[in-house]
Amino acid sequence: MKGLRGCELSLDMSRSRFERAYARVLGAPANGLRIRLRRVLPATRGSYQSILDAGCGRGVFSFELAKQHPEAQVLGVDMDPDLVERANAIAQRAGLRNCRFEVGDVTKLDFDATFDLVVSVDNLEHVADDVTAMGVLLRSLRPGGRLVVHTPGYDRRWLVFGRRVNFDVPGHVRPGYTAPDLSTKLESAGFVVHNVHYTYGITETFTNNISYLITGADQRRKGLYSLVFPILLVVSYFGQWSKPRWGAGVLAAAERPARAAEGA
Repeated sequence: MKGLRGCELSLDMSRSRFERAYARVLGAPANGLRIRLRRVLPATRGSYQSILDAGCGRGVFSFELAKQHPEAQVLGVDMDPDLVERANAIAQRAGLRNCRFEVGDVTKLDFDATFDLVVSVDNLEHVADDVTAMGVLLRSLRPGGRLVVHTPGYDRRWLVFGRRVNFDVPGHVRPGYTAPDLSTKLESAGFVVHNVHYTYGITETFTNNISYLITGADQRRKGLYSLVFPILLVVSYFGQWSKPRWGAGVLAAAERPARAAEGA
């Protein structure tokens, strides 16, 4: 389906007619999600046969991965049966035959050396035993397979130049991670970490702070947000090339070492 990222949400029949039309024109109407899409998807470039989106939520990342890697089979896993059912229906309506969804807990996945690429976007902050969850993702990868993981940063800019601990979002068991902390935990789980850096530069954080003030990260004030979102989308777009020394997100690329096959 052609359109801006997340335009597949226009096929979600549980949304109102206005919401579907809005998503068809502007794509997924969530500023933070669009920032993460711009930051994370370039790290997934490559050739893969099988991809896991662990903790896929509404499936937007899964849809984009399926479009960018038409040769791969993409599986999105989430604990919410309703979201899984809706995502499968959307994928079918959008003609994404290489994309499907299943109910599953990312801390208890039963995959063994199944995927070439595993993507986890803003999930680990919801998991108390995050290192164990990382180990589950490690086992899901084939030896030499790639993990791309994004999490909230531990702190963020506030009022442009100030710094404060990240927002208290419902469902989070920790505010986020520092880059060294995320790298250390991934290594503890058995990964070889190739790259880890912060995301959300000043421009992106500024627009995301405004989003949070309007919605409270809980889809409040949808009418007001629908008016402001196009402006936030344009302004945040130009922040994607920034390389912040610290920011409100952390992106890591890691690998399951090939020697894991010998141990197995």
